[in-house]
Amino acid sequence: MADSTQRTAHAPRRTAHGTIHAGGEWLEAASGATRDILDPADATPFAQVAEGDEKDADRAVEAARRAFDGGAGAWPRTPVAERAALLRRVAGLLVRDREEIGLLESRDAGKTLEEGRVDVDCVADAFRYFADLVAAEAPGRVVDAGTPDVHSVVVHEPVGVCALITPWNYPLLQASWKIAPALAAGNTFVIKPSEITPLTTVALVALLAEAGLPAGVANLVTGPGHTVGARLAEHPDVDLVSFTGGLASGTKVAQAAAPGVKKVALELGGKNPNVVFADACATDEGFDTAVDQALNAAFTHSGQVCSAGSRLIVEESVRDRFVTELARRAQQIRLGRGTGTGVECGPLVSEQQRAKTEAYVASALAEGAALRCGGKRPEPSPERPATGYFYEPTVLDGCHREMKVVREEVFGPVLTVETFRTEDEAVALANDTEYGLAGAVWTADAGRARRVAGRLRHGTVWINDFHPYLPQAEWGGFGKSGTGRELGPAGLAEYRESKHVYQNLAPRPVRWFAG
Repeated sequence: MADSTQRTAHAPRRTAHGTIHAGGEWLEAASGATRDILDPADATPFAQVAEGDEKDADRAVEAARRAFDGGAGAWPRTPVAERAALLRRVAGLLVRDREEIGLLESRDAGKTLEEGRVDVDCVADAFRYFADLVAAEAPGRVVDAGTPDVHSVVVHEPVGVCALITPWNYPLLQASWKIAPALAAGNTFVIKPSEITPLTTVALVALLAEAGLPAGVANLVTGPGHTVGARLAEHPDVDLVSFTGGLASGTKVAQAAAPGVKKVALELGGKNPNVVFADACATDEGFDTAVDQALNAAFTHSGQVCSAGSRLIVEESVRDRFVTELARRAQQIRLGRGTGTGVECGPLVSEQQRAKTEAYVASALAEGAALRCGGKRPEPSPERPATGYFYEPTVLDGCHREMKVVREEVFGPVLTVETFRTEDEAVALANDTEYGLAGAVWTADAGRARRVAGRLRHGTVWINDFHPYLPQAEWGGFGKSGTGRELGPAGLAEYRESKHVYQNLAPRPVRWFAG
């Protein structure tokens, strides 16, 4: 990283380029390569990390394998109470370092400082949740074998060495959703953060070491997906691959893991509908709330959210009023450096991501969409340097399902507007996507809320709200949004295998064959 040394109390010393962690040591890349980390607000380098490759991935997997396969004191055989206590210590360290890590997340990913702080709070909550969950579990499920001479029980065991591959938009949060349950279940792991935003993952692994996690249990390789990620997915000593990211990369991960028949958990984004019925807007308060939440759904973290409500599907009778007010308020969103006072949206994470967003908007306009606001780079200002990757919140009206911008995930501050007349039409539009991650329905009719929520083919459905999640609840999706589950008891189950232990208390000859 940028400083000549980075350390916290009791944590191992880390040199400027030593961001690879294997076997309890901070190391430079085997090749000596490094990568500059850019601040997306002005495109200037503010940190440097090791640029690992396949050799570094192999070294990290070897360390994780040794830590898992060790003797009686190895992490999988550490008592559950001790594993839970370590997770709680990590949560305490996150609280202690909230400001420092929140600032690092803001600068690395471009999000506002307040969003960075909230992410740290959510990560601490996730570590506490999985600590409490694993500590409160029964030791096994007894299976009645029908005879007193047999004791039969199903127990859960760790999968083994886990490869955890995380995205660039929520690097710290997504890392915690994988690391906390993996450790709680007794696994060892190698984590590969996005090469664009690796810094808070490096900080989190340092906190794991400070909390007392044994050497080799947590390993980290900073580097690109096509080398490090690909090697982890195919490595013969990796037992599980958990990947969060885009559909194309997720498909490659699944293909690489298939020959080894590894367990694979994929969370692959979405194209999420936000369905607004007219009765939700019948009062001034209801109207204002629905508009405010539509802005929140589409433009949080500049739309770089897998669960972003990027498809507004609004009842025709309130469409004109709703979209006019939505566009008026979107134009007032304050863009700037995430650490700036009063800033509501930061830059996109990279020039590549901004160019992708611009291409989607251009295609939508060519296909007949009406631009209600945004659609361009903002004028530079002291809060928005010309070199930063800023793009105005954009509302595209008159959209339909055949448009590329409606079908594909933009991952930028772009909201499309579709309309409906009937409940059946609203459901059909909302479900007309190859993804199925999340969605929302806004209505004052409790019966309609339950009906529509029940018919939506999405892993999370919010009613009269958007974006909240609970550590206790499952997070996953239908269709091409993925095959795994994170958070909740199902998130812990992803990192476990089931074993049936059948004990015959009174063994005797079977005499099945003549003899």
